[in-house]
Amino acid sequence: MNAMRLRRLPVLGGLTAGALVLLAAGPAFAHVSVQPGQAEKGGYSTVDFKVPNERDDSSTVKLEVNLPTDHPLASVMPQPVPGWDVKVTKSKLAKPIETDDGKVTEAVTKITWTGGKIEPGMFQQFPVSVGPLPEDADQLAFKALQTYDDKQVVRWIEEPKEGAPEPENPAPVLKLTDAAEGSDGHGSASAGDAKGAKATASDDTAKTASEADGDGTDTTARVLGIAGIVIGAAGVTFGVLAGRRRSA
Repeated sequence: MNAMRLRRLPVLGGLTAGALVLLAAGPAFAHVSVQPGQAEKGGYSTVDFKVPNERDDSSTVKLEVNLPTDHPLASVMPQPVPGWDVKVTKSKLAKPIETDDGKVTEAVTKITWTGGKIEPGMFQQFPVSVGPLPEDADQLAFKALQTYDDKQVVRWIEEPKEGAPEPENPAPVLKLTDAAEGSDGHGSASAGDAKGAKATASDDTAKTASEADGDGTDTTARVLGIAGIVIGAAGVTFGVLAGRRRSA
């Protein structure tokens, strides 16, 4: 009996250690994140700030997302979320952003959602259109503050570092990738590709029309040939009958 108990102790110890690891790792799965997790450099993207409620006894009632000031974004437009009020805060830029429409001297630095509620066991997504994304950075960190109805605030502001363990309160991070060949940042083909496609379509149309004309000419020739044969046969028959009548 004692031997059996001794054999069980390592198993129970392992299970207990595993449970502690899971409990310790639990909050990491419930942090505020940005989805999708990556976008093309130089383009525009619509991202969702996904906010899960990791508390069992309180609801999330406020979300603040701080946009990066070292790589300010000229265009930031939040999508309305039913039940939530949104406030966009702009700030003067130390260095204006050059765009196709001219210089941008201020940019959105914070978005705040209030008035709604994310209850325990639920999550909410807050969509935002952003761009153009910088071409000289590999990622953007959006530091977020999550407030509960018991006044507790969780600060998701720690920027993950490559090769290091995930921090306890990681900030939402958007990875930036090189634009795909032929992409204009909006998910459409380049002008050259469009012209090539148009030229190919024109050539195909002309070829089809030519083939159709050829088919029409062949059909006409066949009809005329058959008509000639029928007329010729009718003439022969008429001649034979006429000859018989004269002989009679």
